[in-house]
Amino acid sequence: MERKDLADLIFPDAKEISYYEEKYPERNLPEGAIVTRFAPSPTGFVHIGGLYQGLIARKLATQTGGVFFLRIEDTDQKREVENGIVGIVESLKEFGFEPDEGMISENEGKGNYAPYKQSQRKEIYQAYAKYLIEQGKAYPCFCSPEEVEEIRTKQENAKIRPGYYGVWAKCRNVTIEEAIERIKNGEKYIIRFKSPGREDRKIKHHDVIKGNVDFPENDQDIVIIKADGLPTYHFAHAIDDHLMRTTHVIRGDEWLSSVPLHLQLFQELGFKAPKYAHIAPIMKNDEGNKRKLSKRKDPEAAVSYYAEEGIPSEAVKEYLLNIANSTFENWRRANPDKSMDEFELQLNKMSVSGALFDMIKLLDVAKIVISKMTAEEVYENAMSWAKKYDEKLALILEDKDYALKVFGIERGNSKPRKDISKWSDVKDNISYMYDEIFEKDTSEYPYQVINQKEDIKKILELYIEKYYNANDDKQTWFDKIKELAGELGYAKEVKEFKANPDMYKAHVGDVSTVLRVALTKRTNTPDMYEIMRVLGKDKMEKRFKNAIKNLDK
Repeated sequence: MERKDLADLIFPDAKEISYYEEKYPERNLPEGAIVTRFAPSPTGFVHIGGLYQGLIARKLATQTGGVFFLRIEDTDQKREVENGIVGIVESLKEFGFEPDEGMISENEGKGNYAPYKQSQRKEIYQAYAKYLIEQGKAYPCFCSPEEVEEIRTKQENAKIRPGYYGVWAKCRNVTIEEAIERIKNGEKYIIRFKSPGREDRKIKHHDVIKGNVDFPENDQDIVIIKADGLPTYHFAHAIDDHLMRTTHVIRGDEWLSSVPLHLQLFQELGFKAPKYAHIAPIMKNDEGNKRKLSKRKDPEAAVSYYAEEGIPSEAVKEYLLNIANSTFENWRRANPDKSMDEFELQLNKMSVSGALFDMIKLLDVAKIVISKMTAEEVYENAMSWAKKYDEKLALILEDKDYALKVFGIERGNSKPRKDISKWSDVKDNISYMYDEIFEKDTSEYPYQVINQKEDIKKILELYIEKYYNANDDKQTWFDKIKELAGELGYAKEVKEFKANPDMYKAHVGDVSTVLRVALTKRTNTPDMYEIMRVLGKDKMEKRFKNAIKNLDK
């Protein structure tokens, strides 16, 4: 009996591998073009670490004129969640790096290297498994799960390395005749790779990020085809990356220890291995200790968190690029108005140890991103978010013309306002501009330095009676506040007050604070001149009179 007979018995309908080699030829791309993939499993929410890997993979492909594709690795179907693929596709779309090829819905894909869903590629894996059996590089294993567990228990008790290898690989030396007979008798089996490796030998490998690393060779006879006919991850990824002509595999460094096995699979299958780039995980500072961002403990680990909070996807991408290459921050400083697509990412400048995730830094980035938007863009984004997550805000924003005036305050100039870091901030951020909300606010007026009732009353009354004019330009408006300050005995200039503090009760800045607080109940707002213009004289007077009434309570 020959190995071919065994292979034909196990995979009678499998095609010759030459069929697939011809069907999926080398890509016709410019020299130096990188082909990368994002290859998640549809087993739950998309993790920010996965998005980070996807961003880097997309960036490398784009900047070299290559291809970025989305492959779904769903061979572990017990863990699959409903609409898992749709969630992945939508997440990529949300963050603006849709793949050039790959899955576009639960069952549809686009591109010449389809299918891009592993459960739809069963016949391909079986063809290559058949080829390995014919070559004597794979074999059927009849060990039950209980027998494999028994082997592991013996190894643990003997304090030796666990696994199916060497003398522990019980079915490795089953003859072809015996294997055929057992299969014909209906015995259950899986297919294992017959490793040529020895643990006492080392392999040297150059990782694009980690640099040169040494490993013991792989000597484990891993499962390549499971009892359900589907491949394991290790086997499937080798065939897929070869046939889809992946040049660079960007993945988390938890896969680094699998490199010896993966390189061995490529070698035994006769494939050229891609370059591997293992990315350090995103870490979190937890009471002084660094740990990985956790799905269980950290809401920000889920990509959906950023949509729910209303953090713009552009800001998340900017921040992740900042984590990816330390040179990005200086580049952005030198090129504040350029698209991040113009930044050239370099894998050899990525951190070998995990970067710390800093939510404060991310929100600072988001403030800058939003500050560059027009009032119309802010309105559209805020309204779109509100319709999904905050009905009250959507109602507030119904009067678009007025909302555009509100969002237009201190926007479009050389130093735009940077007070919004996420769309969930907007309601609180603009609520004082709406009488229906402002009048229900029962909080105290937070007057600062000038806090005597009579002093406050005089400032507000005199401003309404004598100094406010809706037609004043900004300089005239501020000059009048100085005049008001001088008339009531306050320093007209801050420097005058600092030079002679005993001569004045306070200065013009403190007078402005009284006006601001009476108008908004806040000490920190965008430009007060613009706020007054948007509110108009009637609303402003009404608020000042209410503030005066409140002094008598």
